[in-house]
Amino acid sequence: MLWALGSLHVWMLVILLLAFGAFSVFGFAATQSLLPRLVPTSQLVIANARLDQTDTAAQTLGPVLGGGMVGVLGAPVTIAVDAVSYVVDAALNAGLRVEEPRSSTADRRDLLGEVREGVNWTYRHRTLGPLAVSTHVWFLANSASFTALAVIALRTLGFSSLSYSLLLTTSGLAGLVGATLAPKIGLRWGAGRTIICARAAYPVAWLVVALTLTTSAHTAALFVALAVHGLAAGVENANEMGYWQAATPDGLLGRVNATRRSANRTVAVLGSLLGGTVLATAGDRATILSVATVFGVAAAIAAFSQLRTNPETQTSAAAAHGPSPSP
Repeated sequence: MLWALGSLHVWMLVILLLAFGAFSVFGFAATQSLLPRLVPTSQLVIANARLDQTDTAAQTLGPVLGGGMVGVLGAPVTIAVDAVSYVVDAALNAGLRVEEPRSSTADRRDLLGEVREGVNWTYRHRTLGPLAVSTHVWFLANSASFTALAVIALRTLGFSSLSYSLLLTTSGLAGLVGATLAPKIGLRWGAGRTIICARAAYPVAWLVVALTLTTSAHTAALFVALAVHGLAAGVENANEMGYWQAATPDGLLGRVNATRRSANRTVAVLGSLLGGTVLATAGDRATILSVATVFGVAAAIAAFSQLRTNPETQTSAAAAHGPSPSP
C-alpha cells in the first residue's frame, strides 16, 4: 500500500520488519501451545514431524517461487501476494474447532507472576533447563554459521547464485528426510538420546567444512555438511518439540513456549552479529572452527545433563509416539 501511494521508505520497512518479528514470536508460541489441543499426546511427535515436513517444503520452494515472482511481477507485488497468504493462513486457523479454557473477566491476572512461572519452569526443570540452554547455544551457532556461510560461499569460494541456492536446497531436502524419520528414531532411541545424537552431528559437519575450506574438495564438503546439518535438524526438532509439549503442564505451555522462543530469537540476532564480526576480524577458517566449537558446546550441555539418562525423557518420548507395536 505504501509503495502504491509512493510513500515507502527504508525506515518504514525497518519498523514493519521489527513488528513482523515481534508478532511472529507470539504466533509461533501460540502454534506450539495449540498443537497439544488438536492431537493426543500419543501423536505429538508425529504431528510435529508433519509440521516440520510442511515447513521445510515451504522454505525450500518459497525462495524459488518468490524469486520467480519478483522477476515477473516485481518485488512490491510479490510482497502483496505474500501478505494475502498470511490472511489465508489466519482464516484457516480461525476455522479450527478447538475448545480452550478461558479466564473469567473477573479473574485478576498477575502478568509478572505468570511470566516468572514460565521462566522458572523453563530453566529450573531438571531436564528442560539444560535443554533450553543447549538450544540457546545452538541458535547462536546456527545463526553465526549461516551468516558466515553466505559470505564464504559467494565471495571466497565463488559460488554462483544458482550453486548457493542448490546448497540451501540440499539442506532443506535433507531436513525433510530427517523430519520423516524423526518419529521412528525417537521411538527407538528415546527423545533425549535422539536430541543429543542429532546435536553431536553439527560440530562434526562444520569441522569438515573448516578442514576442507582451502582444498579442492570444499564444494563437495559443503554440500555434505549442509545435508548432515539439515538431516540432524529434521530429526531432532520434532522430538524436542514433542518432549517440551509432553513435559510441560497445559497451563504453563504458552508461557514456556514464549520464553524459550523469545530467548532463541534474541540469541540468533547476536549470533548473526558475532558471525559477521569474527569473519571480518579472524578470517574464514577461524570463523567456521568457532562455529563448530559452539555447536559442540550445545551438544555437550545436552549430553552431560539428565536428558541423556533421565527415564522421564524416555517415558515422555514413548507417550508422544504412542504405544509400541506388538512384536
